[in-house]
Amino acid sequence: MRKAVALLSGGLDSTLAVKLILEQEVEVEAVNFLTIFCACTSHSSCRLEAKRASEKLGIPLKVFNVSRDYLDLVKHPRYGYGKNINPCIDCRIFMLKKAGEYMMEVRGSFLITGDVLGERPMSQRRDALRIIERDSKLEGLILRPLSAKLLEPTIPEKEGWVDRERLLAIKGRSRKPQMQLATQFGLTEYPSPAGGCLLTDPGFASRLKDLFEHSEASLNDVHLLKLGRHFRLSHQTKLIVGRNEGENDKLLTLAQPGDLCFQVADFPGPITIARGELDSASISKACALTARYSKGKGEETIKVDCWRLPQEETQSLHVSPMPEGELQRLRI
Repeated sequence: MRKAVALLSGGLDSTLAVKLILEQEVEVEAVNFLTIFCACTSHSSCRLEAKRASEKLGIPLKVFNVSRDYLDLVKHPRYGYGKNINPCIDCRIFMLKKAGEYMMEVRGSFLITGDVLGERPMSQRRDALRIIERDSKLEGLILRPLSAKLLEPTIPEKEGWVDRERLLAIKGRSRKPQMQLATQFGLTEYPSPAGGCLLTDPGFASRLKDLFEHSEASLNDVHLLKLGRHFRLSHQTKLIVGRNEGENDKLLTLAQPGDLCFQVADFPGPITIARGELDSASISKACALTARYSKGKGEETIKVDCWRLPQEETQSLHVSPMPEGELQRLRI
């Protein structure tokens, strides 16, 4: 029996692609790649969706965290970005190369993806699919069961490992064909197709572009982009202001030695983390901004505590909350 390795996100397309190949009595293993840009929440994660799908399909799943290498790719994509800062073609090449390495490791014969011709405007055009296959050095070994009849036959089809006649010819952005197929297979629960990647989110993309313009951008820096309100004081300095108690706790967890922390002394309010070079004027601005988001923002002056990590002696400044106009000017 031939073995295939499937890229399984847990979404409808990749789940159906695997199901179609399992119906042809091919052994399938799944891989899932996590990056720092996955739009995961406490209620839903890329890994959990893939795990649920693999359990429904009855196949093994291997999960890889590729955040460090992937961040380097996002900084310098060969084929550029989409509408925001999403390097979709480079992303697909990267993931397929990783999957190909795993395929060789487990002695698989070909790869399966849930790609649908024309569904995604950047990475699922016919010409983009050719580029992705060529640059991943997997020409002829990437089977796209949902659109296979609209594409050139692959090695698995030519060699008779799978029956091309039992594959499909789905194209375009409508999900009706996939939903009908899901009903036929008895797949009643599957996640919505949107919101899986933070790089496609305009707000996050704006913050990430600013980060790339002003620093080398570490994984820790990117984790901070997911939290709070962000402000740029200078080329070397930015502030992150927590929006609630949960974010305050996370900011303190992510803060690193050398960062400055700010908190209003006598009113409930945010934790602010300052990263970069701060002179006395910048420290005063950080205090004023922190005061603006506290419960004491209507006071004439407020006491704000400041300390540098690792924890040193706390200093306090009395400042006026920052005016709205200046706050908006600094906001990223």
